Amino acid sequence: MAQQEVFLKKLVAHCKEYGFVFPSSEIYDGLAAVYDYGQNGVELKNNIKRYWWDSMTLLNDNVAGIDSAVFMHPTVWKASGHVDAFNDPLIDNRDSKKRYRADVLIEEQIAKYEDKIEKEIEKAAGRFGNDFNETLFRQTNPRTIEYKAKRDNLYKRFVSAQNENNLDELKQIIVDEEIVCPVSGSRNWTDVKQFNLMFSTEIGSTAEGATKIYLRPETAQGIFVNFLNVQKSGRMKIPFGIAQIGKAFRNEIVARQFIFRMREFEQMEMQFFVRPGEEMRWFEYWKQTRMKWHKALGLGDNKYRFHDHSKLAHYANAATDIEFEMPFGFREVEGIHSRTDFDLNSHEKYSGKKIKYFDPDLNQSYTPYVIETSIGVDRMFLSIIAGAYTEEPLEGGDMRTVLKIPPVLAPVKIAVLPLVRKDELPERALKIMDELKFNCYCRYDDKDSIGKRYRRQDAVGTPYCITVDYDTLKDDTVTIRHRDTMEQERVPISALEDIVEDKLNIKNILKAIKA
Repeated sequence: MAQQEVFLKKLVAHCKEYGFVFPSSEIYDGLAAVYDYGQNGVELKNNIKRYWWDSMTLLNDNVAGIDSAVFMHPTVWKASGHVDAFNDPLIDNRDSKKRYRADVLIEEQIAKYEDKIEKEIEKAAGRFGNDFNETLFRQTNPRTIEYKAKRDNLYKRFVSAQNENNLDELKQIIVDEEIVCPVSGSRNWTDVKQFNLMFSTEIGSTAEGATKIYLRPETAQGIFVNFLNVQKSGRMKIPFGIAQIGKAFRNEIVARQFIFRMREFEQMEMQFFVRPGEEMRWFEYWKQTRMKWHKALGLGDNKYRFHDHSKLAHYANAATDIEFEMPFGFREVEGIHSRTDFDLNSHEKYSGKKIKYFDPDLNQSYTPYVIETSIGVDRMFLSIIAGAYTEEPLEGGDMRTVLKIPPVLAPVKIAVLPLVRKDELPERALKIMDELKFNCYCRYDDKDSIGKRYRRQDAVGTPYCITVDYDTLKDDTVTIRHRDTMEQERVPISALEDIVEDKLNIKNILKAIKA
């Protein structure tokens, strides 16, 4: 089994064992690509959403939030293009009876060539040490040149087939590259077909009078149809943004890689409305601002990269992804798109209502252009868990598993631990917890040895453990144990609130972003 697969299996098992993510309806054998968040998972998820929401609405005076309904008038999705164009290219393997996204199979093949190039570079670096010249090696090594040529040729064909919506060419690429089914190992493929991803249902009091509607596949349209409502009621002036967090639903046929691709998921989206002609300046602004937001968490700058789109959506004139190094390679976590004026113009056409902005500075009305930032809460969750999961050897040959989650996002911020369950130590520990729980989410634990309790808190990512011992009864001091370093320091109980405020308040990371 590949090392990446082993790591992903460890993450999935860890998330279940420690109350982060459970398979949905598990007692009924589950439901594919649907998951529930447990007691620690929901705290981490809520902290992610709070971090995003505050960074949008507190750091930007011209960004307001809304919460639009999941159910929308069916014509909304006709106007947005989802009814006619929200499709994935799917291909079946006749032997395994499994269905795959053709574009994903090809993207994975491209990634394999890139991995081969990197492996050649790693081997050469190991041989030559400090004398290794990576640039020269890439230009002269026969295998590296061969893999790059194959990768570039495949990429060129893939982009052309996507832009032309050439399903026959997508299949031919799969045949020519000898891509096999991961399950059966065979190349017995069907033709590529398009499949619409929207879930439909009916609304109405009687079967005869029911209207077909859709579960929204994205949250953006709820923002667009409320553009004038927010602008007028909030006296908003261009440029301004509307932010929203909400559930979306897609009938993903090829749903896999744990919570990376699900049928029910949550999005954090912000649509930023600008003057026509100024969209590329704002596109670049939000591109850099959003990357800064991700890197501020401290998971490692090298784990992020931009990936510009080779194929643009029908509504866009620029698009890039912020990718994170997941257990299965670099994958999209957030998208930044310049959507032009497509959405507002289309809703104006289909609704018959004027959706224009009167610009008092220009003394004219126009349809604003839109810059979108769209991030998946679940993908962000997975990136943090993957980036934080660490296995560290200890003295004596033991190993500790620790989630080095950024402290401001950690589900449990502080664990209060009495050294033993007697001699008034539990009572004193509970009193300390009662004083701190108004500052952050705390947990009390008095089961097992103190060492086992430290390991348990490491596994859920608790940044600080406060140990109450016999000296506490004498001098009103406690021991703070730091998760990442395992260092311990003695501090007075009276200083705990200030320490918590300094280390765990989200405003500190927000100030760093704004700086």
